Amino acid sequence: MFTLKNGRLPPADVKNIIFFVRPRLELMDIIADNITSEDRRHSSRDFHILFVPRRSMLCEQRLKEQGVLASFINIDEYILDLIPYDGDLLSMEYESAFRECYLENDQTSLYHTAKGLMTLQALYGTIPQIYGKGECARLVANMMLRMKREFAGSQNQILPVFDTLLLLDRNVDLLTPLATQLTYEGLIDEIYGISNGYVKLPPEKFAQKKQGEGSKDLPTEPKKLQLNSAEELYAEIRDKNFNAVGAALSKKAKIISAAFEERHNAKTVGEIKQFVSQLPHMQAARSSLANHTSIAELIKDITTSEAFFDNLTVEQEFMTGVDTDKVNTYIEDCIAQKDPLIKILRLVCMQSVCNNGLKHKVMDYYKREILQTYGYEHILTLNNLEKAGLLKPQTGSRNNYPTIRKTLKLWMEDANEQNPNDISYVYSGYSPLSIRLTQILARPGWRSIEEVLKMLPGPHFEERQQLPSGLHKKRQQGENRTTLVFFLGGVTYAEIAALRFLSQVEDSGMEYVIATTKLINGTTWIKSLMDRPESPTQ
Repeated sequence: MFTLKNGRLPPADVKNIIFFVRPRLELMDIIADNITSEDRRHSSRDFHILFVPRRSMLCEQRLKEQGVLASFINIDEYILDLIPYDGDLLSMEYESAFRECYLENDQTSLYHTAKGLMTLQALYGTIPQIYGKGECARLVANMMLRMKREFAGSQNQILPVFDTLLLLDRNVDLLTPLATQLTYEGLIDEIYGISNGYVKLPPEKFAQKKQGEGSKDLPTEPKKLQLNSAEELYAEIRDKNFNAVGAALSKKAKIISAAFEERHNAKTVGEIKQFVSQLPHMQAARSSLANHTSIAELIKDITTSEAFFDNLTVEQEFMTGVDTDKVNTYIEDCIAQKDPLIKILRLVCMQSVCNNGLKHKVMDYYKREILQTYGYEHILTLNNLEKAGLLKPQTGSRNNYPTIRKTLKLWMEDANEQNPNDISYVYSGYSPLSIRLTQILARPGWRSIEEVLKMLPGPHFEERQQLPSGLHKKRQQGENRTTLVFFLGGVTYAEIAALRFLSQVEDSGMEYVIATTKLINGTTWIKSLMDRPESPTQ
């Protein structure tokens, strides 16, 4: 298996070569280059191409123009819609979904979403109730209902696993991804970036130092670790607020060293055998602890820095409505020091969202400063952010954000980070709006917040899907209801943590499974909306 790149294909003594690609035009050019630079010696090789998740006429046309379409024996599609990332998490990993829906008015990703949900229903039963909020949610629900009518002849005889599907548009809650996530997993993603369940970390912290040896040959390759709930310790700490992780790790360290001490008490052959059988598990736990202690140290170096604290303070001021209508001095200073552009854009967008748009003179000032400091090519990016509603000029209407914040209790003073009693712990005080809506839908229901729902963009709706008779669930006493929450346009790890927290609340009677078009954080999200004119310097 090789990564697709320009030039010659890697040497290998094989007959079949299969290209496994997303239907993107720039990739077709690379494939054409691969095929044309192929040696005549291997003229007997067979080429196949599989588009994921759907075939594309445009791409085939491009291959034809490049004169290589005839080289393919097979042209087909590999339908990969929802990919399981964890026991309760599915993602389509469709990077450009938000951009396509809100900038380019391209609804392809919504069709893939509807298809993915139909596949899910074919496997796990028809979902009786569908709720949604937002334009895209409405479109996905319509497509699903239409697809269901098209298959009207075949009744799905599977007992439904999910009671409810909630479709949420990302643009209903633009604030949450812009904020710095403060859970352990969220911070790993913010600082190092988690890609397809893996993270690459600076290797220095993971070097095994032997006694008496200098650190002359420290590894230079980044350390790649897989992160998911199959690892016991990670499952335990991933969704905690970072301030509660230290205590959890030291508690775990005590348990592990106590388990290793047990070997001194093993006297009989039986006891020794028992101890030895547990050894692999204990050693895995010990190495897992060492890894996470190292990661936590790396993160702590950053979260205890003044820069991190200053940035967080400004974010929290915006969220609580402090001075959101004038130019922020901290943002000014950051631009003057030429801090990373994405950091600036996240803060300016956050100010705009929390103020329901910026006054013209504030907006013009920020734009001018950004363009003069970072280059005029970013005028395209600013335009995109405006189009997507992240950065907007204030119109006559009043700022609804304070009303939304108070009604939905989006800000909790003194959030308990160690033993949380509310979802606001994931951002140390701010409750993600998307998750608050999910929580209220379960109890007492959206009717209680009609007024606020009207202030948020897009329609809200409810649909019911008929089940064949005999498939209605008889709910046992104490059995939980299961809701599938689908985020259209991306979801952050902190939001996932908040939903897992709601699933674990004793008397909620609700379990959540999360699905999304893409796992995002503020940086990757803003990046997907940036336009970089192809310049040789980049």
